[in-house]
Amino acid sequence: MSRSDRIMVAAGGGALILAVAAAWVLFAPVEGATTDELTAAGDGLTLAPPVGSPAASAPPAEPATLVVDVQGGVAEPGVRELPAGSRVADAIAAAGGYATDADLAAAAVAINLAQVLADGEKIRVPRVGDASAVVAGGPAASSAPVTGGGGMVNLNTATPEELEALPGIGPVTVQKIVAARQEQPFASLEDAVQRGVINRGQLEDIQAVATAG
Repeated sequence: MSRSDRIMVAAGGGALILAVAAAWVLFAPVEGATTDELTAAGDGLTLAPPVGSPAASAPPAEPATLVVDVQGGVAEPGVRELPAGSRVADAIAAAGGYATDADLAAAAVAINLAQVLADGEKIRVPRVGDASAVVAGGPAASSAPVTGGGGMVNLNTATPEELEALPGIGPVTVQKIVAARQEQPFASLEDAVQRGVINRGQLEDIQAVATAG
């Protein structure tokens, strides 16, 4: 082998060594680097740090309690705080239950004890002698006329408006009651049925809140 051939072989070997070293530097793993970072580095790209997706917004928590105002014929009228989902009966119990002057017959008509309470609602329990009893703030609110003794509506003395407010009694029946009592006062509710002024179904509807005689 001539001198020139030996020089060329040596030069080629050196170039090969340099190429291998360069490849090792380029592709050797970097301590602490991830596979994705190494791949991106090999492509000449910069990999941004991962960004966590924002957590889904949690729905607002339901209030654990509600506040209602209980007035009228209860032992301890006032504002009461109750667990969410409580019913009218729970509010009355929290106010000490019915007072001695509560008109239970009118309350049975005006108040739905099973009604679920809403925050800020007002419950009024009628007292004996009240002109009307209203449960405010709920779909079950209604009025109950109270005239005469014991909170009962007397068919002989009640106004047409009070008569029409009775359950099951409409304007036509009110006219019949007023006309019949002008001829002769009713001796009893049964007397009104016997005279054809009200029917048995109406009697059942009003017998807890009405009287005659």
